Amino acid sequence: MPLNKIGADNNEAAEEVVDDNTGEDGPSCGSGLCGILLMLLSVVIIIVTFPFTIWSCLKIVAEYERAVIFRLGRIVGGAKGPGILWVIPCVDTFRKVDMRTVSFNIPPQEVLTKDSVTIMVDAVVYYRVFNPVVNLTQVEDANMATQMIAQTTLRNMLGTKSLAELLMDREEMAENMEVVLYDASKHWGIKVERVELKDVKLPQSLQRAMAAEAEASREARAKVIAAEGEMKASRALKEAAEVMSQSPSALQLRYLQTLSEIAGEKNSTVIFPIPLDMMGTFMRK
Repeated sequence: MPLNKIGADNNEAAEEVVDDNTGEDGPSCGSGLCGILLMLLSVVIIIVTFPFTIWSCLKIVAEYERAVIFRLGRIVGGAKGPGILWVIPCVDTFRKVDMRTVSFNIPPQEVLTKDSVTIMVDAVVYYRVFNPVVNLTQVEDANMATQMIAQTTLRNMLGTKSLAELLMDREEMAENMEVVLYDASKHWGIKVERVELKDVKLPQSLQRAMAAEAEASREARAKVIAAEGEMKASRALKEAAEVMSQSPSALQLRYLQTLSEIAGEKNSTVIFPIPLDMMGTFMRK
């Protein structure tokens, strides 16, 4: 997917978050009197108990993580990190989001295809968070929501395909499913990177029927090949007979060659070639 497309979706999601955080009172971050008093009280407590409270104020964000700070319930400055962050205890809520690619298996789904064949299909989905703020504010559990919509999308897409299309166009189906999942999950700050169909399980009865069909097809091809071979052999024998009929000595040489082959095998059988003309004389008598 193009980078400018991801950037546009990221900006769109960020604008949605800004609109949600900006109410009738404006984008104030705890600007009320109660908020100011709580912040002053927290700062006083930090100063009085320093340096013991330093461990509660410093937070470390890893390279593969981003942090979102909620001050009195409102987001402060968007996603932050990596590095060391300063938070105010009792006022700030610190949430970390993992930005690495995550994979999960879609459980085997029993689906009825377009040509009324029941199959079991499972898949694997790879996704990552590209906007931590949207990921925390727009959906309660983005990971669970992505898994649920992946299962639903898989069932819906397989229902529109026949068994032959499913077996031949698995890569195309995976790409279409990736596009559909990204369009649904980009508003949650999630980018679906890849979808792979792992296995397609057919019913035992259908497997036996397909195996019988393939075996019958192989036997039919074998019979056709054997018949073609016999036809070519008969044509060759016919041409050889025509050549031998034109030269009587060729037939005698063939007799001698046959005797030589039989004698080479060291068996006790002795064959004497007798011309058919001689046999015909005895038969007339």
